[in-house]
Amino acid sequence: MIKKLETKECIELLNNNYIGHLAFISQKEPYVLPITYYYNQANNTIIAYSSEGHKVEAMRKNDTVSLEVEEIKSVNNWRSVHLHGTFEELQGIDAKYLLHEFTQNVKKIITRKEGVHPKFIGEFSSKLAEQGIPIVYR
Repeated sequence: MIKKLETKECIELLNNNYIGHLAFISQKEPYVLPITYYYNQANNTIIAYSSEGHKVEAMRKNDTVSLEVEEIKSVNNWRSVHLHGTFEELQGIDAKYLLHEFTQNVKKIITRKEGVHPKFIGEFSSKLAEQGIPIVYR
């Protein structure tokens, strides 16, 4: 049965997960990629990071984005939320602070949901060491 989620249920879904599918436009073509994210409920924003590349270049040119997050237990037992928003690249101390918040909170979600205790960002998200400074965005 298809049921529209209440706002409270959508927030719960975002708070309890850390992997979503980011949609963006590049050269008039839609792209959808999995990302690791953190939902900052206090600011009602999604925080993520990436290295320089196609995705970031495309979002800088066209800042209209969407994110889909789902929980699938079976073919008849699933729920999802779809968000629309605007890409905002963060710089300096704001980027550093939010990357730290992202890391700490994703680690908490993984520990709670999966019983694993990651210590470093590279254990659950793309490794950026070889690719330079991460691009933090919301």
